[in-house]
Amino acid sequence: MTLNLLFFTITFKKLKMTAEECIHQETIQKLHDEYIDRRLEHRNF
Repeated sequence: MTLNLLFFTITFKKLKMTAEECIHQETIQKLHDEYIDRRLEHRNF
């Protein structure tokens, strides 16, 4: 029986966003949340 292992490193870099990018991301998140809420309201049980 052979066991092969793969070792790797994951690094995270903190992203620096401008004010416009933050506002854009907030808008996208709000629209996504509204879409999910509408889908749940129209769902038949």
